[in-house]
This record gives sequence, C-alpha cells and structure tokens, in this order.
Amino acid sequence: MTSSKSLLYLVFFLSLHFFSGFSTEFTVGGDEGWVIPKDDQLYNQWASKNRFKVNDTLLFAYKKDSVMAVTQEEYEKCKSVHPVYFSNNGKSIFKLDRPGLFYFISGVSGHCERGLKMIVKVLEPASPPQVASETSGPPSSGATKSAKLVVVFVVSLFGAMFLKF
Repeated sequence: MTSSKSLLYLVFFLSLHFFSGFSTEFTVGGDEGWVIPKDDQLYNQWASKNRFKVNDTLLFAYKKDSVMAVTQEEYEKCKSVHPVYFSNNGKSIFKLDRPGLFYFISGVSGHCERGLKMIVKVLEPASPPQVASETSGPPSSGATKSAKLVVVFVVSLFGAMFLKF
C-alpha cells in the first residue's frame, strides 16, 4: 500500500511538471482586438492584468493595420525603420520567446500616437521545487485551468486503478 501511495505521488508531481510546459495564447485587447483605443493606456492596462510566461503567444487581430515589435526607444518615439518583428496580415501571432519586456506599436502612421501601442512583461521561468514533502502542496505550475483539470482527472484515474488492486 505504501509503494502504491509513493507511485501515486510520483505520477502526480510528474504530471504537474509535464503540464506546466503548456503555453497560452492571448488575444491582444480581448474581443476588440488591435484597434485604435479610446483610452491611450488601454493596451498597457490590458497587458498589466495578464501574466505572460516564456512561450506564450500574442494574437493581434486587426483590419487595415499592422503590428511591430520594436525597441524601447522606438516605442517611445512611435516610429521604427527596422522593427524586430513586422506583420500586416490581419491576424498576427507573436511568440514571447524570452523573459523581459517586449514593445509593440502599430506600423500605420499616426496610430501609435493615438494609443495603439503596448508593453508586455514576460515573467522569469519558475525554478523547480527542491524537495517536495508529503505535507506540502503541489508546486505552483502556472498551467492553465484546463490543464489543471486534466491533471486532476489523470491522478484520479491512477488513484482509482490503485484502489482496485
């Protein structure tokens, strides 16, 4: 029975590690998308309400516009000659490939000055726990809610299998 419990704990913690690798796709601006805002701080406020991690993606949805990833200096000037990233296909996906700050502006003249710009902060990856004791809770994984539900289901399934034997 003790070995069954140990195996169950091992499967549980390995499942959490596996599911923590999932990334999330964020739709910039929510339902409105990437459009000239009424409030010039709209996108920075939106970004500050979200927790971005490495490998998450940003979906920019827009019509007759574009999106550019730029340096801090270009962000402040609302102008870039050589952006880090440029897309104007109406549905652009940008992968957040490192921790730190990312700067985005519209590539259409005058739109950045009207508030179509955003700074995104990507969090440093969490370090794995040193040693987990039986009394401590599971490590914080940053997994999405649906992934956590899958973990609970998998662990419950394994638990049910061990109870039958």
